[in-house]
Amino acid sequence: MKKVLKTLLGVWNTKTVVVVAIGAALFGVLMNYAGIPIYTNTKLTTAMIIPVIVGGMFGPLPAFVACTVGNIIADLIGGWGFWFDWSVGNGVLGFIVGLLPLYGAKINEGIFKVKHAIIYSIVCVLGNLFALGIVIPILTTLFYGGELEVTMAQAWTASIANIVVLIVAGLPILYVLANRNSRRTNLKLEEKED
Repeated sequence: MKKVLKTLLGVWNTKTVVVVAIGAALFGVLMNYAGIPIYTNTKLTTAMIIPVIVGGMFGPLPAFVACTVGNIIADLIGGWGFWFDWSVGNGVLGFIVGLLPLYGAKINEGIFKVKHAIIYSIVCVLGNLFALGIVIPILTTLFYGGELEVTMAQAWTASIANIVVLIVAGLPILYVLANRNSRRTNLKLEEKED
């Protein structure tokens, strides 16, 4: 149980804080300036690579924080006001994407195999459906008593767009990061053997 809790929380040190802060800032900027509009206030955005990188290297909670704060930054930059339902929803999505170590994908140790890619893809689909299709509409109702028709349309459109980015861009990023880290691990092993 302690190991699972440690995996979920991640290791928090100076490096983690810096990466989360940079990830949040990039998420906010990419959400506004690096996307293709596909529906009302909804974009196919490269911001979804942030939870892949932060989650893959630092775990679920750092990915949650990066996405939640990043969405708040995106709202500020875009001048839309605060939409905490979307901020928390994107944070939940970041947390789910960051669950990689829980099913054996250890990017920092160079471990990301085909079975991890398949599980990751399934988790991305289910995570999007949960975060954007359930969490956001519930929070919209609680925070704003809002129009669920518009929220649901935006959420489902964003969910499909996110799934595309998380799988099409996320898988190659995870393979590259794992491959890079496996080389570092191999170098350390060889040095110890000498």
